[in-house]
Amino acid sequence: MNNVISCGGVVFFEGKILILYKNLNNRYKGWVLPKGTVEEGETFEETALREVKEETGVEAKLIKFIDSSFYSFFVKEGIVNKEVKWYLMIADTPYSIPQKEEYFIESKYLSYEEVLRLLKFDNEKNIVKKAYSEYRNMLEKPDI
Repeated sequence: MNNVISCGGVVFFEGKILILYKNLNNRYKGWVLPKGTVEEGETFEETALREVKEETGVEAKLIKFIDSSFYSFFVKEGIVNKEVKWYLMIADTPYSIPQKEEYFIESKYLSYEEVLRLLKFDNEKNIVKKAYSEYRNMLEKPDI
């Protein structure tokens, strides 16, 4: 059994949320949030910001930790248990460029409702719900 920690971001720009479409040889297809594995010497926050930048080209500002999600999957070496630490982030541009090397073929900002409809994984939908609530609270209290 292998335990892995990844970090990612729910990135907002003017109320919309950034998502990516991944197509890995037509075996793994769907809309996801940007995330990736922690590299040696990195903090979780640094990982989240780096992965958002690498996968989307977006320089985001990290606002706060949202929550962690957990899931497991199988590889030929056995079971991988993954924890993903998610952060609320704000972008200063509506432009993004999907990372082709990671099989992302599209990236875009969409409304909260569209993101919930399109995301592939329920655990990511739950994180978006929490992030959206935090984002709305932040707008109501601009001194934060």
